[in-house]
Amino acid sequence: MSNMARPVIGVVGNHYLIDNQYPVQASGEMNIDALSKVCDAVALVVPSIPENSSPRELAEICDGFLFTGGRPNIHPKFYGKEETPAHAPFDINRDMVTLPLIRHCVKIGKPILGVCRGFEEINVAFGGTLHPEIRDLPGRMNHRMPPDGTLEEKFALRHSVNFDKNGPFHNLFGSQKIQVNSLHGQGIDMPGARIILDGFAPDGTPEALYVKNAKNFCYAFQWHPEWRAGIDPYSLSIFKAFGRALRGKEFL
Repeated sequence: MSNMARPVIGVVGNHYLIDNQYPVQASGEMNIDALSKVCDAVALVVPSIPENSSPRELAEICDGFLFTGGRPNIHPKFYGKEETPAHAPFDINRDMVTLPLIRHCVKIGKPILGVCRGFEEINVAFGGTLHPEIRDLPGRMNHRMPPDGTLEEKFALRHSVNFDKNGPFHNLFGSQKIQVNSLHGQGIDMPGARIILDGFAPDGTPEALYVKNAKNFCYAFQWHPEWRAGIDPYSLSIFKAFGRALRGKEFL
């Protein structure tokens, strides 16, 4: 990255149909706002089209990547499970872009941040598995987005997350316990080979992870810190740290 330039962050796009017929690649503006305003970076939407680019090409263009949330789920074939209606819907093109890109970024030390689906993608990229419906597990709460209400109501704080006092997130947030929003149906079943789970909801659902021995920033969260990232102190901590990592600075 040039000393004069702002870092460029690739924001993984999602497939949508406009008027149920015109395909587009897009990302939520709250993702872009968090990167632009808090990280002081240029956000660049990366199409989830595997034929468009290779992981190497994308890593040469971008200084880091945000793996965002999205309506479709990771196809279970990528973590060795059979497809069922509970696993759907899917966007296999996104899976084919994100999973190898995550592995490549970790290999070369490129900073990455995962949110919601991105949290799950980082786990799957390292051999982890997912449960298709967390609320169906004994003793688990419903982590899904409320079906009705305003955006403020849907992204409202809903439960706590507890961290290991000796882990990086306790250091990042300055607290072992914070309050977060919750808008996901799936969740981690088994962690991948290098995945360290360090952050759990009161019902035991994994909510934060990092990649063991990663050369750079490689953190992910099951909740949505991009929502009002410039206001919420814990979201601010995440994106400020990501911004420092993009500039080659110490982020913890």
